[in-house]
Amino acid sequence: MKKALSILELQEKFTSGELSVEENTQKIISEAKNSNKEFHHFNEISWEKALQKSKELDKQLKARKASGKLFGIPVSVKDCLCVKGVESTAGSAILKTYKPLFNATAVERAEREGAIIIGKTSQDEFGFGTFSTNVGKGFQIPLNPYDKKRSCGGSSGGSAGFAALTENTHAGIAESTGGSIACPASFCGVFGFTPTYGRVSRYGLMDYASSLDKIGSMAKNTQDAALMLESIAGIDEKDSTSLPNPVEEYSKLLEKQPKELKIGIIKEFFSEGIDKKVSETVWKALKRLESEGAKLEEISLPLNAKYGIPAYYLVAMTESSTNLAKYCGLRYGNALNLEGSFDEYFTKVRTEFFGEEAKRRIILGTFARMSGFRDAYYLKAMKVRTLLIQEFQQAFKKAEILASPTMPIIAPEFSKIEKLSPLQNYAMDLCTVPANLAGLPHASINAGFEGKMPVGLMLTGNYLQELQLLQASRMIEKAVQ
Repeated sequence: MKKALSILELQEKFTSGELSVEENTQKIISEAKNSNKEFHHFNEISWEKALQKSKELDKQLKARKASGKLFGIPVSVKDCLCVKGVESTAGSAILKTYKPLFNATAVERAEREGAIIIGKTSQDEFGFGTFSTNVGKGFQIPLNPYDKKRSCGGSSGGSAGFAALTENTHAGIAESTGGSIACPASFCGVFGFTPTYGRVSRYGLMDYASSLDKIGSMAKNTQDAALMLESIAGIDEKDSTSLPNPVEEYSKLLEKQPKELKIGIIKEFFSEGIDKKVSETVWKALKRLESEGAKLEEISLPLNAKYGIPAYYLVAMTESSTNLAKYCGLRYGNALNLEGSFDEYFTKVRTEFFGEEAKRRIILGTFARMSGFRDAYYLKAMKVRTLLIQEFQQAFKKAEILASPTMPIIAPEFSKIEKLSPLQNYAMDLCTVPANLAGLPHASINAGFEGKMPVGLMLTGNYLQELQLLQASRMIEKAVQ
């Protein structure tokens, strides 16, 4: 893929007068419209809103009042975050026609820093998937820019796909519940960053699982993703789970190399179930990092490897069944003629507009929290979650950063995905689920290629160690390049 200008390089062109914000916005909107006919990375392209904002920013430039970390930068937003006046559906037919009257906090903060919202990227319905194939009725599956017969990954597939494809400067606001940033970043060969749970406000997010959802960034490189993160992170009075810790200037401190970086290699994620060629590509990248002075040490996370997926899916499905109860055809989105009792009407609407995977997760989650089953399933999964977090904390006593492949395979062909059972689908999240279940910050960096397809390396840091994680990611980025 063609290398685009970094955010800072593009902003230099704006300030020098070499390029206007409007001209640049027209270029990327045109590219998005044309490529979307073939790759389906956007559910909605907000071209009118984008061009209007670009003209306002050009006026600020002429008046020498230009400011903001993301000044003039085209930004896409995953479809599960509210953007004022732009159709926002979380990839589900049940929310078709819904145009929010407000921005999600992350979107609001990005716009405050001068970002131009260019559209809503495609995803699995409500984030329910690993391959962006569980799209809602009427939506199209995003295609991998390296091979259109393959998946972009999920659920932030459109975000990663467009980040890889575009020849223009771009950053994406994405979201992860169980690996929805890391997975598509791996399959599309871009940089995906998921911060500590609560580092970015979830206000305005169409929830999947409230104790797991995290908003992060997607970009071609670490510096652009770092700029996005520092623009949207921080405490928010509208979200009681947002963290009060000060936000560092990650992008300015990226090049500061840690004196002695200890990286723990998670041995369970280089063994059975991981494609041998994927493991080899990731190891080569880690060995390059070792030559730069990092120390590698093998560590073990047996509980996370064994119980991460069942614990995650029990927690996530239980919470999602609760969160999706509000979508019933009355308050927003799609509706039918109001006939029969409320129960009959709600059943008709949800049967008509929810997809197969959404229905599966609602049913399983509702069962797991029913009287008589809640203790046996949901509460037990939460207790296991605590044990898995404790295992991570023991690992961080030996190493500052943990490393593994992001995904056990390269982006699969759609014909192979169709043959997977639901359980085989869920098993693909082996490496990404543990960090998400623990609420830990993590990143996926392109480690190299297997044939023509990218392979992702996942780094996981301790709570609120975003800077350290970004610095390590930058070291790998330079070593691999």
